[in-house]
Amino acid sequence: MATLPGSSFVLPPVDAERAERRFFLVMAIAMSATIVAGFSLNLAMGRSTFAVPFAYHAHAAVFMGWLALFVAQSATIATGRRALHIRLGKIAYVWIPLMVAMGVTIMIVVARRTGGPFFFSVNEFLISNIVGLLCFGGLALWSLRTRRHNGWHRRLMLCAMTILVGPGLGRLLPMPLLIPHAWTISFIATLVFPAIAMGRDARRRGHVHPAYWWGMGIVVASFAGSMLLAYTPAGIAITEAVVAGTPGAERPMEAFLPPGFAL
Repeated sequence: MATLPGSSFVLPPVDAERAERRFFLVMAIAMSATIVAGFSLNLAMGRSTFAVPFAYHAHAAVFMGWLALFVAQSATIATGRRALHIRLGKIAYVWIPLMVAMGVTIMIVVARRTGGPFFFSVNEFLISNIVGLLCFGGLALWSLRTRRHNGWHRRLMLCAMTILVGPGLGRLLPMPLLIPHAWTISFIATLVFPAIAMGRDARRRGHVHPAYWWGMGIVVASFAGSMLLAYTPAGIAITEAVVAGTPGAERPMEAFLPPGFAL
């Protein structure tokens, strides 16, 4: 049973489940729309182009395909199409490892081609992104393993998706103005989504579901660990080895403003 905020009325279990499914559908749409909006804005403002190597296009196709699957899965369960939800869910077992593989590939390609966005340090961009992708893959697969336990399944997947929101949300923020903390600030900004979800749990259930504490604990710990690694001698050495002999090695390791840059 669930109690409505500011009321003594208690929702029947069936209605509470329907309300929760609708909430996670809204969150799936909001998170996916944020990612799409960020990349679309970059394209509209001329910050990005389609004239890039094939790896960029392959990466985009795989990641946008995942967003479509994520929203479709939230929609099928919210509308009671459980059989279709289960069938589509089987695709995720293949798509998640593909996401991680393509994500790691594009991080290396970008680091070698440009050194990454100038408002990020090369080492934090490369290493923290890769660790984040591995974290996403682990949480998403864990979510699939708990699919019979709806409370864990949908919450762990939301935690995993928080990691993917970063690139889209970061493109909506004035990143050059946030140097030298742009990377950390963009990560913190993504926490608004799990914060909303955890707040809803606290209001509706009287406590936050343990899946959020575990999921977001892993997300935050992974980010902190990746940042520590990125700035160790080993992290610097790994980054230098990856970009050695490529255009990415020609830019400063730390975040910087290009000469003549203006917002």
